Amino acid sequence: MSFRRWLNVATIVLIVVILYFSRHELVMAWNLLERVNLWILLLIIPLQFVSYYATGAMIFSYLRAIGELKKVRSIETTQMALELNFVNHVLPTGGVSGASYMTWRLGKLGVSSGRATLAQVVRFGATFAAFLGLLLLAVLAITLDGNINRLTILVSSGLASVILFGALIVVYMISSQARLHFFSRWISRIVNGAWRHVFRRKTVLLSQEVIEEFFADLHNDYVALKGNPKVLLRPFIWGIVFNLAEIAAFFVAFLALGTLVNPAPILIAVGISSLAGFFLVTPGGAGGYEALMILFLSSAAVAAGTAVAAVLLTRVIMIVLTLSSGYFFYHRALKKYDGSIAKST
Repeated sequence: MSFRRWLNVATIVLIVVILYFSRHELVMAWNLLERVNLWILLLIIPLQFVSYYATGAMIFSYLRAIGELKKVRSIETTQMALELNFVNHVLPTGGVSGASYMTWRLGKLGVSSGRATLAQVVRFGATFAAFLGLLLLAVLAITLDGNINRLTILVSSGLASVILFGALIVVYMISSQARLHFFSRWISRIVNGAWRHVFRRKTVLLSQEVIEEFFADLHNDYVALKGNPKVLLRPFIWGIVFNLAEIAAFFVAFLALGTLVNPAPILIAVGISSLAGFFLVTPGGAGGYEALMILFLSSAAVAAGTAVAAVLLTRVIMIVLTLSSGYFFYHRALKKYDGSIAKST
């Protein structure tokens, strides 16, 4: 069996796993459909596709600004955005799998690994920078609404601190060739050591020279980016669009249930759940994501029953859309580049 076939089998198995972990949510969401206004609820579908498109646009707008992807049509980048969301949801690796997949995918379009990786960093940076701006507005909105409490202030401060701290670490690493050189040696030593001792293989799995070349490209592109920060404007705008679309999807679900909820607590709940998703072991964060959102929204004066209904309905629709829209293009990409998959792994 070819590598592509094994990969397709593994992907289908993971889809089944996602559906298994989400089985209770699927049943509950189905039962909740009797309570909702379906015409309003269906607005989640276009909002989710806007979210998918914005995810990819953060990457592609940056790459186009620096002269890449000139011959790639918008329809293909849209398809790649669906592939990225599919991989991110299917594999429980906190977005690492999606970043790796997109680096491989962009490589087939002539984008170097270092530059593709920096584009991923730009995407995460734009997403979190936009989220921080919206978070500030959310706290102000809650304050004016008169419903702010200590928990909300604490969570908002914690979210902002984690995002800023993470951004500083990334900048600290890629801004120095010496630090990247040390990091490359550390990675090759850890990975090759595990390869030898755990799998009992004598060959070198990860070449230090390849890693150093990769980090050198990453550092050089970072220096160029630092000299021309204007190229970050469009990714930042798309980051705002992405965050607003995510919040609007949950807002629409509450509206479909006949409840008007301040979008500010939804924003904070989405931020908490998204950050926690980096550490959850279930595909797409199924189970934990919903629990955290419901817990926070309930503590922010949203009726517990309504919070459960809205969150479950939204998440189930997102899961179905992600799996159904992304798998086709993902499968087609694997088929198209079948001969190069095994070589790149």
